[in-house]
Amino acid sequence: MVPDDMMGIPAGVGADDALRIAMRRDRLLAALTLTAGAGLAFALPFALKEGAEFFLPLTTALVIAVALVPLLEWLERRRVPSPIAAIICLLLFLIAANVAIAAIVVPATDFFRLLPTRLDRIQDNLQPLFDLYSNLESYVNKTLRQIASTPVKRSPTAAVAPPSSILELAATSAPAVIVQFLFAVLIIFFFLSGWTRMRQKTITGRTSFDGAMATARVIQDVVDDVSAYLGTITAINVVLGIVTGLALYFIGMPYPAMWGGIVALLNYIPYFGPVIGAFLLALGGLMTFSDIWMALLPPALMYGLHLVEANAITPFVVGHRLTISPLLILISLSFWGWVWGTLGALLAVPLLIIIQTVLQAAGKPDIAGFLFEHGTLVQQRRGRRKGADRDA
Repeated sequence: MVPDDMMGIPAGVGADDALRIAMRRDRLLAALTLTAGAGLAFALPFALKEGAEFFLPLTTALVIAVALVPLLEWLERRRVPSPIAAIICLLLFLIAANVAIAAIVVPATDFFRLLPTRLDRIQDNLQPLFDLYSNLESYVNKTLRQIASTPVKRSPTAAVAPPSSILELAATSAPAVIVQFLFAVLIIFFFLSGWTRMRQKTITGRTSFDGAMATARVIQDVVDDVSAYLGTITAINVVLGIVTGLALYFIGMPYPAMWGGIVALLNYIPYFGPVIGAFLLALGGLMTFSDIWMALLPPALMYGLHLVEANAITPFVVGHRLTISPLLILISLSFWGWVWGTLGALLAVPLLIIIQTVLQAAGKPDIAGFLFEHGTLVQQRRGRRKGADRDA
């Protein structure tokens, strides 16, 4: 009986030479596989970035659909047909999303429309900082003039032309947004309506019982982890937004519901979202209050509540099951934010959970082992040969 790794070896070649040839062949195939995988890994981000009009709504819809699967299964267990259950899940999500967007966008439009009329108040509040900066700049320029023979010149700044009209901008961008929105809605509906049948077909299509069980376990882990994370974080963010809105209401900040919604939305983005929320609240405080310390109170309250939530509440509620390395979160935020902007940053953690869950089930490739000749086919064959020699 000829071993599988000896197939294709010319006749008349000794056993040692045949084993050496098989090792070289396996090494070459592994090198080609690693090279192709590295090329695909480098090319994939640019493909995702260039094809954002297709991949972004598709990925967003799939993440939302996976998060809605537990609700779908709950309805199906109560004998609701899959298409009707999918429509119910989709309608509930759209209603909640529209209510949240309306609570944020409509007041924000009115509030920031006042920005040109409040520039004087903002300037008055920031005048001490401007004076400090002016004095520091004068001191630096004076010192540099004493050192150098020529005065320091400011580098020219490029002027960015604003859009000619909002109507023109909406006319060029709205059709694409509407098409992407409808595409995402259809993806969610068809994914949910065919979820049970697709999962059964995927599991029963395995050739072995172990393969079917492994596939079922991976699918269930992905659904459980993504839905648990999004459900838990959504509940925490909503509570944080409500508490922040109440705190801003008691200090006299206008549109507290809008600010609470902004804080809740930005809190989906780890690390960077609260910083952006604090900056926006600082701008709103400078527009509202005439005293700079009172103007800085809203961002201080918001960030204090965020620190309590991030360091006490979220670790206690989420627990160790969904704990992710901060380094991986930063890498995922940077990557998906670069690829798809703000929406990519919002999807960074759910996509990281999906990828991490699949890799834990499928096994990570031993790239370092391949590069340093550990854990490869060559080493494994040598280990088996030594074991065979000892048995002999």
